[in-house]
Amino acid sequence: MKDGGLLPDLVTYSTLLSGCAKLKDGYSKAMELVNELNNNGLHMDGVIYGNLLAVCASNGLRDEAEIFFQQMKNEGCTPNLFHYSSLLNGYSEGGNYVEAEKLIEDLKSSGLVPNKVILTTLLKVYAKNGLFEKSRELLAELEALGYAEDEMPYCLLMDSLSKTGHIHEARAIFTEMKEKNVRSDGYAYSIMISALCRSGLLREARQLSKDFEANYDRYDLVMLNTLLRAYSNAGDMDSVMQTLKKMDELTISPDWNTFHILIKYFCRERLHHLAYRTIEDMHSKGHQLDEEICTSLILQLSEAGFPSEALSVYNMLRYSKRSLCKTLHEKVLNILVAAGLLKDAYVVMKDNSDVISMQSLEKFAVAFMKSGNINLMNDVLKALHRSGYKIDMEVFDLAVSRYIGKPEKKELLLQLLEWMSGQGYVVNSSSRNLLLKNSSLFGEKRLIAEILSKQQMMSRRLRSSEVKKES
Repeated sequence: MKDGGLLPDLVTYSTLLSGCAKLKDGYSKAMELVNELNNNGLHMDGVIYGNLLAVCASNGLRDEAEIFFQQMKNEGCTPNLFHYSSLLNGYSEGGNYVEAEKLIEDLKSSGLVPNKVILTTLLKVYAKNGLFEKSRELLAELEALGYAEDEMPYCLLMDSLSKTGHIHEARAIFTEMKEKNVRSDGYAYSIMISALCRSGLLREARQLSKDFEANYDRYDLVMLNTLLRAYSNAGDMDSVMQTLKKMDELTISPDWNTFHILIKYFCRERLHHLAYRTIEDMHSKGHQLDEEICTSLILQLSEAGFPSEALSVYNMLRYSKRSLCKTLHEKVLNILVAAGLLKDAYVVMKDNSDVISMQSLEKFAVAFMKSGNINLMNDVLKALHRSGYKIDMEVFDLAVSRYIGKPEKKELLLQLLEWMSGQGYVVNSSSRNLLLKNSSLFGEKRLIAEILSKQQMMSRRLRSSEVKKES
């Protein structure tokens, strides 16, 4: 629009602001739009303020919502039910029922009449604060006004009751709702099944699941995920597997939530291979892997003696996400070194040496010089040097000793010694004596002597240069 020479108007900004309510960082984006709107000489109206309040509510920014609400009134914009509803939503998230009640009084004094949305949101505030008597009174008011024909008000109360340990009261609300033939999409069933599982009433939860299937003759992914979460939280393996079987029978494809629930459950139960296969399946279907869960599984697989599978999870996570927690790379490196998977460890070190501690780099270097692929030793040393790691003489000593034991690798040893000269490294006395003793491997004894002399000369030059820089 801007490239075409068109200027956004209030309708354009209002549309963009309404979309911000659905974004994770929607508030910061909304503020950019508001600043741009003001800079373009436009003035905020009731619609713009309504969208701003909705953005604040969706991001849990109650204080900011109050400021905008007062600013709107100060500028002469009269709040309507939508504005009051958005601000009330903010109170529902923060659980501030005193301010919520004041807001309702303000609404009524302005001549407005609370509608179904306003009253249901107020019920949500009461329920979240554990004000169950007020909640019941308001539910009765909703019923009298004809605003409780669907399950949402009942579900709000049932959910809060069950999560605060009042399972019997929640069950009574559920029974009442069914007796009144309240319209339901199954959400009430999912709340009660989860509540029963949390209370350890697994037999009753399974029966309620069967009742749902009999009454509704259908399952959707949301309901199946709810069952999976409830049964996994209760540690009911049989019901978890039955639910997965039901998903297969209905040819319902798992989503990110399904995989997340299962992997978390399998990790908690230390069912490493089930968790590993589930992550493989999740990755193959293109879903974003959860770093926290993957890290937990990587450590579990390592402790259980499956370092290759731990590396596989690490690689899946690495290739599915742009950046990882820096400490994970070092953890994986140490796992691979301990397991002797040194070639794989080399790849991890080379790609992430800047975030790996010197202590871990040292352990890796020593391990690789002792038993890593001899053809890669020079590459490993160069990669370590490039990372800023000052290679210890013990590491060079191990490399030289290993090369001497493999005369057919003499060219690699000569290349190493020449490279050391260029970087200011000098072999220690033990390696020097070993090289001179075995100089016949390289033809003329003079060749090794010249290389060692060159090392000493280059080392002195570098030290002298460093002293001059410091002075």
